[in-house]
Amino acid sequence: MKIEIFDSTLRDGAQGEGISFSADDKLKILQRLDAFGVDYVEAGNPGSNPKDMEFFRKAAKLKLKNAKPVAFGSTRRKSITAEEDENLAALLEADTEYVAVFGKSWLLHVETILGTTPEENLNMISDTVAFLKSKGKKVIFDAEHYFDGFRDNAEYAIKVLQTAEKAGASVLVLCDTNGGCFPDEIAETTAKSKAAVGAKIGIHCHNDSGCAVACTMAAVKAGAAHVQGTFIGIGERCGNTNLSTVIPNLQLKMGLDCVPKHSMQSLTETARYIAEIANIKLTGTMPYVGGNAFGHKGGMHADGVAKNPKTFEHIEPEKVGNERSFLLSEVSGRSTVLSKLEAFDRKLDKNSPETMRIMERLKKLESRGYQFEAAGASFELLVLKELGRFTPFFNIEHFHVISTQNYEIEGVEKANAMVKIKVGEEYEITADEGDGPVNALDRALRKALEVFYPKLRKMHLVDYKVRVIAAGDSTAAVTRVLIESTDGKSVWTTVGASKDIIDASLIALLDSIEYFLHNK
Repeated sequence: MKIEIFDSTLRDGAQGEGISFSADDKLKILQRLDAFGVDYVEAGNPGSNPKDMEFFRKAAKLKLKNAKPVAFGSTRRKSITAEEDENLAALLEADTEYVAVFGKSWLLHVETILGTTPEENLNMISDTVAFLKSKGKKVIFDAEHYFDGFRDNAEYAIKVLQTAEKAGASVLVLCDTNGGCFPDEIAETTAKSKAAVGAKIGIHCHNDSGCAVACTMAAVKAGAAHVQGTFIGIGERCGNTNLSTVIPNLQLKMGLDCVPKHSMQSLTETARYIAEIANIKLTGTMPYVGGNAFGHKGGMHADGVAKNPKTFEHIEPEKVGNERSFLLSEVSGRSTVLSKLEAFDRKLDKNSPETMRIMERLKKLESRGYQFEAAGASFELLVLKELGRFTPFFNIEHFHVISTQNYEIEGVEKANAMVKIKVGEEYEITADEGDGPVNALDRALRKALEVFYPKLRKMHLVDYKVRVIAAGDSTAAVTRVLIESTDGKSVWTTVGASKDIIDASLIALLDSIEYFLHNK
C-alpha cells in the first residue's frame, strides 16, 4: 500500500520559533526532499508572503523527479466570490499543479473566528475548491480543527468533508490543529470519517500533547493514505508530526511504501541537512536520526549489542543512514572500550598491549577531568595517536588572547587573538577579533589554517558547553569544554579539560579541526 508523504517544513515548519527560510534556503530543502522521494512539498502561502511567490517562480524552473511543489492558502473570504478573492488569485499565480486550501470544520471557529454562518462556511469551501478545479488545479483540502469539530458536532464536520469532495478535492486532510488528541480518538474519528466519503483521507497532527507521531500512525491504521508533517518535527508551538520518525515507522515497521527503498539510507543525512539550513541543533534523542538514537552506555547494554545488536536495537542503524555508538563512562565497562577499538583493529583484545595502553591513557585523562561519553571524535583521535596512525596536520607555536568588557554596554565583550602555526616547514601568523576569547581564538586559528587547508571553510561550530567539575578549588577549578562541529553532512563532538577555560576550549577546538582534516 502506498502512503503519500506531504512535507510542510517550508510552510508549517517555518512558523516555528527562530525559523526563517530565505527563498534560496527553501529551494535547497525542496531539492533535498525531492531527492529523498517525498510526494508533495508545501512551500508557502503566496497570498501573504511575497518571498513565497519568489520561491514558486524559481521552483518552477527546477527539474524535480518526485516532489510536487504545493501552494497553500485559505478558502475565499465571506461575502465575496472566489473570483474576487486576492488570496485565491495568488494561488493561481504561484502556478503549481497542486494547491492546498484550508477551511473551518469546527463550528466554534466558524462562528467566532470567521463570524459567519455554518451554511456560508460550507459555501466558502465549495466555491473555493470548485473555482480552483475550474482553473485546472488539483486540490488538497485541509479540514482545520477537524477532530475538535468532530467532537463538538460530528454531523457538521463530516458535512465539511463531503462538501469539499463534491466540489472536487482529491484529498481530504483531517487536521488535529490544536495537537491535543490521543491516538484512540484519532483512530476512531478517522475510521468514521473515511466511511462517510470516497476521496483519499489524509492526516495532519501537531505535537502539543506529545502524541503527533502516535496519532499519525493510528490514523494510517484507520485508513488514512496521505500523511502530512515536517521532516524534523519543527513547527508552531510544540511542532508538527516528525516525518523522519513516521516514514521509517511506516516503511520499515509496517511494510508500507512511502519513499523509494534506497532513500531510507539517506534519512539521517537528509534530517541533518535540513537542520543545518534551519540553523537548529538536531536533538540527539530524536528517533532514527538523532546522534544518540543508537548510542549504548550501560555496560550490560553495550556488551549485549557487541554480541548481537538485536538485543538492544529495534533496527539496524545502517537502514536509516545512522551509526551505532558506544558511550564511554563510568558505567560502560571494558567491553565498551573493546567494542569501539574493533573499529580500528579487529585483532585487538582485552590483553593486547595497545588495549592496555589505551585503557591506562583513558584513566589518566578522566582523572584530569576529561569525559569521552559524548566526545567520540576526541576518543577516535586518542586511539589513532596511541596506535601510531595519526600524523599531525599542524602545530601551534604560540597563541595569545586579550579580552575586554565594555561595562557601559551590557553584554558586549570583545576579544582579540593571535596565533602562530607551523605546517610542515612553513609558518603562518594571524590575528582576529571575536565575540569573546573563544570565538576570537577560533577565528584567528581558522584564518591561519585555511591558508593551507581551504576545505576548513566547510566546517563550523554548532554548540559549545562548559562545565566546572572540581568546584572545591574555587576559581582554580577544572573546566570541561565540549564543542560540537559540523560540515553540513555529519556532526562530531570533541572535549578539552583544564584549569584554564581558554586552554580547555583550545584543546577541544584543535581536536575538532584535526578530526575534520583527518576524516574529510
